[in-house]
Amino acid sequence: MLKRTLIKTMLATTVLAGLGMTAAFAETAFDGPTTGPVAAEGKSIVVLAADLKNGGILGVTNGVEEAAAKIGWQVRVLDGAGSVQGRTAAIGQALALKPDGIIINGFDATEQQAALEGVAAAKIPMVSWHSGPKIGCDAPGGIFANVSTDAMQVSEVAAKWALEDGAGKPGVVIFTDSTYQIAIDKADRIKATIEAGGGTVLEYVDTPIAETSTRMGPLTTNLLQKYGASWTHALAINDLYFDFMGPALAAAGIAGDGAPLAGSAGDGSEAAFQRIRGGQYQAITVAEPLNLQGWQLVDELNRAVSGAACSGYVTAPALVTKEGLAKMGDSNAFDPDSPYRESYAAIWGK
Repeated sequence: MLKRTLIKTMLATTVLAGLGMTAAFAETAFDGPTTGPVAAEGKSIVVLAADLKNGGILGVTNGVEEAAAKIGWQVRVLDGAGSVQGRTAAIGQALALKPDGIIINGFDATEQQAALEGVAAAKIPMVSWHSGPKIGCDAPGGIFANVSTDAMQVSEVAAKWALEDGAGKPGVVIFTDSTYQIAIDKADRIKATIEAGGGTVLEYVDTPIAETSTRMGPLTTNLLQKYGASWTHALAINDLYFDFMGPALAAAGIAGDGAPLAGSAGDGSEAAFQRIRGGQYQAITVAEPLNLQGWQLVDELNRAVSGAACSGYVTAPALVTKEGLAKMGDSNAFDPDSPYRESYAAIWGK
């Protein structure tokens, strides 16, 4: 399994200076909560997934299902299928099911404000993953806890990788999606970090995550024609953008490990790990511990239904490169080598 603290061996430590991330090849203690309410018995919950084609959302959903099985809860997963209308319909379906709790997985709460007001009015506790810029307890929209890594830290790590890899003068295209405020905030931090470090932001591309399968090919071709060799690095707020960039680069005669080198400020999907491991059109990702975050969501929801306080726990990300993956076996997910499963089970009395 990937160690949370393997960063130095993956990249020069200058990239991570001041970001509070260290390195060691050893098991790490669980740095999350150690106390909390025992398991509330016989609960049923609904996961509202923004789009299960998104590897980050799928990874979190898998973690929720694993944790729910341990705590003894029933789970129903509803897929918004990548559209605003689909997510609205999923919330309506969730309300009809009258669950004991709801997990918002991967969409901005402000997008669904009216629908979520119905959830709050029904007094159904809500927790979320990536529902907005405020991390932790008492997130906007009546959300008990919004689980995430520090998105600004993730953005800075990705940008500083590009600065170092580009010898301080990278030519960067940034991909984001203005549907989500957190995506705008992440892209803005990437841009500010690149420019402060002496790099050049060639273009700031706003294109919907849900439409990457159709948009990224033509976009990539146009950007290559526009910027040529001055485009050295592509940075995106999510791995999904790079799921569909490779064929256009290959058609232009660019090798899998050639420029523009792709780096993602977020998630760490299985597909991204496979691309990085094979040197095929992605160089790095700043990965979140998706499975752990699924367990955290269940724990936070157990606190909510039990009338306890939110834990306030914020998980740490890891910078993942081909060199680092070569040392870490066959895993295609960032799963911290810490006893988080056992720790949460102990809190729940399981």
